[in-house]
Amino acid sequence: MMIPTGYPPKDEIARLTARMLLEIGAVQFNATEPFTHASGKQAPTYVDCRKLISFPRIRATVMDFLSIQIMREAGFEAFDNIAGGETAGIPFAAMVAERMALPMSYVRKKPKGYGRNARIEGAMSEGQRALLVEDLTTDGGSKLSFVEAIRDTGATCDWTAVIFYYGIFEGVTESLAEHGIGLIHLCTWWDVLAEARSSEAFDAATLDEVERYLRNPAGWAAARG
Repeated sequence: MMIPTGYPPKDEIARLTARMLLEIGAVQFNATEPFTHASGKQAPTYVDCRKLISFPRIRATVMDFLSIQIMREAGFEAFDNIAGGETAGIPFAAMVAERMALPMSYVRKKPKGYGRNARIEGAMSEGQRALLVEDLTTDGGSKLSFVEAIRDTGATCDWTAVIFYYGIFEGVTESLAEHGIGLIHLCTWWDVLAEARSSEAFDAATLDEVERYLRNPAGWAAARG
């Protein structure tokens, strides 16, 4: 059990998380050859939080930060079970559960199709208060399916915690709130952009193009077909 006892201000947690993501190359910016995301839309930005698991010092610090934010925003005795979303959320849920001295489980994207045909792996029981942990959220859509699976067990799930929240699409927190879900996150694209400018991690022209995208994602993509 390694419950964090230090509490940096939220803006400092955001800045340092952004700095660490940049340091390990988890963030990529490319204005001339945009990335194609899972949605099929193009963007000059890409983030891969899964890279964190390969960097022990940074991994430990980010997981301390996430545990701190969970306790700060949701409460110190708010949960009975830490549930990771398949697959990227699983290692982070395990590390948060260790820090908070709580049971850990994980949620499949869909039933296995054999055996128990389960979506929940591990022990989760009726009445438990579960926290869904994931690596990131864009529009919050995948979180709703995971939360539904958790609630189907008779457990409650009123919060989801992520390392990275895009923070550029409208109505995300409102949509989650309509389903009774609060969102806890460490940093957004705006934090990463600010830290990238401060550290000169990318050239100014690239960062200017990234900012244009962040201010109007749909318009930026539409202008490029």
